Amino acid sequence: MKPAVIQAWQAMLGNHSTDALDALLADDVVFESPVVFRPQAGRALTSLYLRAADAVLNNGSFRYVGEWYAAGSAVLEFEAQVRCVAVNGVDMIWWNDAGRIVRFKVMVRPLQAIGVLREQMGAELQRLAPEAVRATAPGSRS
Repeated sequence: MKPAVIQAWQAMLGNHSTDALDALLADDVVFESPVVFRPQAGRALTSLYLRAADAVLNNGSFRYVGEWYAAGSAVLEFEAQVRCVAVNGVDMIWWNDAGRIVRFKVMVRPLQAIGVLREQMGAELQRLAPEAVRATAPGSRS
């Protein structure tokens, strides 16, 4: 049976609405990007990155193609097309006993996909929150 937190995550993506995102995230959630060196800590930054990823990846081509579950965690393999580039990756998601996401790690392949995602995510992050981008933009080692 699919965990409730994953059901809620996938329903949110299916509705193309991130309005419920903050309710899914723990206060101390950590987001790990495939292109940003340092993990991004806290609900505000994680929400920012996940909203940007939704705008970039959830473009009609995004779909989960595999799902694996363990106690308190899941690995969801996805595929999408971004600017004519095939993107394949995994969302690794951990949650607490309250059903809130505490860690969200994304891994992507191939290298060409990482490049296009870095470019598109950077632009979307700049659009959503230009003041936050200076310290956390994709490719930053800070």
